[in-house]
Amino acid sequence: MKILGISAFYHDSAAALIIDGQIVAAAQEERFTRKKHDEEFPKNAIDYCLSIGGITADQLDYVVFYEKPLLKFDRLMETYIGYAPQGFASFKKALPTWLKKKLFLPREIDKGLGGIYHGPILFPEHHQSHAASAFFPSPFEKAAVLTIDGVGEWASTSIAIGDGHNLKMLKEIRFPHSLGLLYSAFTYYTGFKVNSGEYKLMGLAPYGEPIYVDKIKQMIDIKEDGSYRLDMSYFNYAQGLTMTSDKFHDLFGGPARQRETDATQKDMDIAASIQAVTEEIMKKLAKHALEITGTRNLCMAGGVALNCVGNGKILQEVEGLDNLFIQPASGDAGGALGAALFAWHQILKNPRTVNGKDDLQKGSLLGPSFTNDQVAEALKGYNAKSHYHATEEALAEAVSQALADSKVVGLFNGRAEFGPRALGARSIIGDPRNPEMQKIMNLKIKFRESFRPFAPCVLEEDMQKYFELRAPSPYMLLVGKVKDSIKKELTEEEKKLFGIAKLNVPRSTVPAITHVDYSARVQSVDDKRNPRLHRIMTKFKEKTDCSVIINTSFNVRGEPIVLTPEDAYRCFMFTHMDVLVLENHVLYKEEQEKLEGADEHLADFELD
Repeated sequence: MKILGISAFYHDSAAALIIDGQIVAAAQEERFTRKKHDEEFPKNAIDYCLSIGGITADQLDYVVFYEKPLLKFDRLMETYIGYAPQGFASFKKALPTWLKKKLFLPREIDKGLGGIYHGPILFPEHHQSHAASAFFPSPFEKAAVLTIDGVGEWASTSIAIGDGHNLKMLKEIRFPHSLGLLYSAFTYYTGFKVNSGEYKLMGLAPYGEPIYVDKIKQMIDIKEDGSYRLDMSYFNYAQGLTMTSDKFHDLFGGPARQRETDATQKDMDIAASIQAVTEEIMKKLAKHALEITGTRNLCMAGGVALNCVGNGKILQEVEGLDNLFIQPASGDAGGALGAALFAWHQILKNPRTVNGKDDLQKGSLLGPSFTNDQVAEALKGYNAKSHYHATEEALAEAVSQALADSKVVGLFNGRAEFGPRALGARSIIGDPRNPEMQKIMNLKIKFRESFRPFAPCVLEEDMQKYFELRAPSPYMLLVGKVKDSIKKELTEEEKKLFGIAKLNVPRSTVPAITHVDYSARVQSVDDKRNPRLHRIMTKFKEKTDCSVIINTSFNVRGEPIVLTPEDAYRCFMFTHMDVLVLENHVLYKEEQEKLEGADEHLADFELD
């Protein structure tokens, strides 16, 4: 049986295909269109999924959309009426899309599938899709399922229990009360873009002190079980076109920071404060979810489940938790996968087979791949010079040597990742021992804010030597502290530094991946999910006695992660990257012909 899941028309459109219960393919539309967070109907992602499945749309048994659009429209109308006339501007902006597309989803799906699909279209609720995306691929027979995001139809936070092939929703918190929207309000206030800058706010938090926690708790009432209510007089998102109100600004002593201006110490302290409050709520919700479900296993999804600092605190600090699984594509894109799985298990009542250890996500490597012949053909168009390594051993030797020589390497390898994290398939990697590498990669490669931390990959078998995490983190969704054994003792003068001045102080033997609070967003690498990356890292360890490398997504600021060899080559040539690995082809920057416009582009991003 062939089931296609779709998410569209909100934030991050995607498609996913399962065949007889097996996850076959999943991809985000942005990777194909090169439009970040593309929310249009995922025609390209659907075509890709169908091609991997070897089928056409008329061979599908079910199509499943990830939410109930009519119920969502009901919330929009009720909110508008409740806040009238203040909400008219927001309502007027949203209405055209609803009238053209969202209220007529069967028509849009029919058009997107070429008019040849004539089967049923199913519409689970938004949080059901999220919960299904977390529980059904998990290795657990039974688990609590916690979903936290901005808002679905009405729910913004929900607790469910998954048992076998059944998923039962137990509790929910409803709009306008939303932890996700609270965090987004502070994302907006500190000058970042809502729905894409939340991870920047999280990265900024360690530079500050949580001195505004009491002020934040004036606008949110938090109960011991993690439930909460917002004082909506501080917010504008329910009825306006901004996130925060004048009362919010008065509380914090001024208007929101303008985009693209430098973050101040106040912004850093606010970031630290909202992060602390968010972690408190996440931990309380997780503890309550375990208590009411009677399990020691927890699954998580929804946009807030990408708050890997909070996730790490849950894993390390929540009493009664033995095992944690977080959907790698926790945002709306993952709803496409969850919708398909919800239909297969919950609606069609097909059983699951799990072993309590291995998840069914297949490393989240569910996107397109390219052969060496396709790579060679793509490189011809650029007259590019490459070195072909016929064996994995030779390739690992060449790449590990480049890393040991402090070269920055673009790694393009196998099927693309599904979700926002690069996991070694579309990654930029480097040597974490170099104290300058964070600044080099931020400013010369990624062209982004210098304060942003980089994540480490670590060989799973050596993870406990470097990081305080009690479970593997294969999907880069957990933050843990670096071990005391690799920390660098700070001088008295260094201890007195605050704010962004903390950035240039090495804090461990792997300074490029150690954040200013001694934390790191860890990806543990095993030879089953990503054998090539594991082999490269093993060779790097042999050369350097270091089991860790830097891993960041293969893109520059404002662009989606690269998908094709052409995307990767252009990114390589328009940045200060040194080496590019395209499957078994290795390219060195100094051997390439210059691309038109590359010099001018690079000149704008020279280091001081």
